[in-house]
Amino acid sequence: MSETTNTVNRRNFLKTGASLTGGLIIGFMIPAKAGRLKSLLGAPEGAITFTPNAFLQIGADNSIKILLAHAEMGQGIWTTLAMLLGEELDADWKDIKVEHAPPAKEYFHTAWGMQLTGGSSTTWSEFDRYRKAGAAARILLTTAAANKWKVQPSDCKTANGFVTHGNKKLSYGELAESAAALKPPTEIPLRTKEQWKYIGKGMKRLDAPVKVNGKAVFGIDIQVEGMKIAVVAHPPVMGGTVKSFDATRAKQIKGVMDVVQIPTGVAVIADNTWAAMQGRKALQVDWEPGENVKVNSSTQFNDFKKLADKEGKEVAKAGNVTAAMQQAVKTISSDYTVPYLAHASMEPLNCTVKITGDKCEIWTGTQMPGGDQAAAAKILGFKPEQVTVVTPFLGGAFGRRATMSSDFVSEAVHIAKASGKTIKMTWTREDDTQGGYYRPSFLHRVKAGIDDKGMPLFWQHIMVGQALPGDDGTGSAEGVSDSPYLKAIPNYHISQHAPPLGITTLWLRSVGHTHTAFAMECMMDELAQLAGKDPVEYRRTLLKGHPRNLGVLNLAAEKAGWGKPLPAGHFHGVAVHESFRSYCAQVAEISIGEDGFVKVHKVTAAIDCGIAVNPDGVNAQIESCVNYALSAALYGAITFKNGVVEQNNFNNYRVLRLNESPAVIETYIAESTEQMGGVGEPGFPPLAPAVANAIFAATGKRVRQMPFGEISFKG
Repeated sequence: MSETTNTVNRRNFLKTGASLTGGLIIGFMIPAKAGRLKSLLGAPEGAITFTPNAFLQIGADNSIKILLAHAEMGQGIWTTLAMLLGEELDADWKDIKVEHAPPAKEYFHTAWGMQLTGGSSTTWSEFDRYRKAGAAARILLTTAAANKWKVQPSDCKTANGFVTHGNKKLSYGELAESAAALKPPTEIPLRTKEQWKYIGKGMKRLDAPVKVNGKAVFGIDIQVEGMKIAVVAHPPVMGGTVKSFDATRAKQIKGVMDVVQIPTGVAVIADNTWAAMQGRKALQVDWEPGENVKVNSSTQFNDFKKLADKEGKEVAKAGNVTAAMQQAVKTISSDYTVPYLAHASMEPLNCTVKITGDKCEIWTGTQMPGGDQAAAAKILGFKPEQVTVVTPFLGGAFGRRATMSSDFVSEAVHIAKASGKTIKMTWTREDDTQGGYYRPSFLHRVKAGIDDKGMPLFWQHIMVGQALPGDDGTGSAEGVSDSPYLKAIPNYHISQHAPPLGITTLWLRSVGHTHTAFAMECMMDELAQLAGKDPVEYRRTLLKGHPRNLGVLNLAAEKAGWGKPLPAGHFHGVAVHESFRSYCAQVAEISIGEDGFVKVHKVTAAIDCGIAVNPDGVNAQIESCVNYALSAALYGAITFKNGVVEQNNFNNYRVLRLNESPAVIETYIAESTEQMGGVGEPGFPPLAPAVANAIFAATGKRVRQMPFGEISFKG
């Protein structure tokens, strides 16, 4: 596991996954002993259970347990994956219970060879594996019933957790023991679309009741006997180190038990969170700031602009841009900038660690349990199997809980090891905001020209921004280098500079598309204006060879009433973008208030994600993306002064408030039989450019810098 983690980067994950139509099927029937499977599934010792694979367990009491190879962090897979397996199992929905799987090869991503939740890949990667797991179990249960009745399995039927033959009827629980003794089938036919009763239908979320009544357990809720609370004093400048510290005053705080130094700072351990936080305040630490003290946001974009004066590392090219510049009838050049962004998930980072002899137990909300297991084992000198990782619900993540370094989990393990105590390490909101993993800032310099018919003749695009982990920098060009618009432009050159800055960066929801869509779709509007054409019609011409892009564009424009009269003072803007194998178009309806600030009244979205397993889940994710992206568009910015992050909480790293959310968000799901894509991220990229383009329609002023919520468009 650790070798895979160190050698595979996110860019290669997506390249691998992009060639799959339904996910590579890896071991949906697990060639492991029943004891191994029961261990994975946590079956009680001696219990009569039917465990045909690592994803399903049926008890004699008719209980059905489904294990998720991926983490539920609000995106709805707790329900979606259960729908896939339950569809083929022919189970009664009320009997289904779901749990997160432990770290194990059985739960490796079908395309990426590691246990990971990310890249909006869960549903398409598991579409076949989970259905086949359910179908295999149904076949065995049916065969067990047929053997009891001495009839042919083909003469039996299943429905809602029962096998029937005429007037005879046996529940899955009654058949569990006999089914467990049968040999797994080699041929596993799946139900046709016409036979589906769950897939494609809106299903209520299985995790909703416990999240509404407060019974849901998140990492921050974990309680372990004898547990102490730990908080960490981190260096104020990213990359800084401890020169020395004095814990005398900290240890005088009532409730403080211990103070230990770890690689990332100094940890204060106490009986409760308040005491730990007060102890940390009382600490006296002499820090070595390091090289990042030179980082200042006030000068960074000027440095980026100087880099953009020359072409960077080539990413994609066609034709001859230099020659085409001389032939263009009109040209335009624009710089688009986006700042660093924090993930700002609702649940701050936390991790509980208990070390007993040669065993370690970890409870944490994580997107990469196997990677965290390997990291903990390395720190402790254990084998991975000596480390147990329990994944509760994740209170949001957006990529932050998927670090290749397992940063916060490693930190907690170091504290437990150094102190000899069972600890829950908790980050405050301030720790999280200043915690050092951000979507990188970027500058896009785009120069383009049109011919005498108004069509793009050349496109020169230079990007400047930090590389993501495991990437050479060109991965951040996703959404530009593979843009369908380029296919209609005879001459283009895409290049990128990846300056080696010391700020630690990480993928954030929608990754490179968070900024590439802003540049591409705003410039496309600028070209439409230059050509004197309607923005939607202009895009239609350029996308005529791309039916899925064109399809969602037309659907969103139609449903929004593009070109029809709007309420007085309201204006439309449009954007369309492909990401994570899905296609999404959005039309934003805005107005400019008397104070000069923008108000988004309505967003009309259309998405083509292939088969929509749970349409209700798709709607929810688009609404989530719209609000998350609008937070970034209006307010999101992490800035540095002498290497120190200037924001520390929601008061100065603002997220969208309820009254600022669009009053109406309409989502239209395109009927599609094309390959499946994701829905957790594709709704993010079009939002900012759609709003920015609407601002131009309202004011005649172009917005080329994010965030733009504090910019007054008055007058």
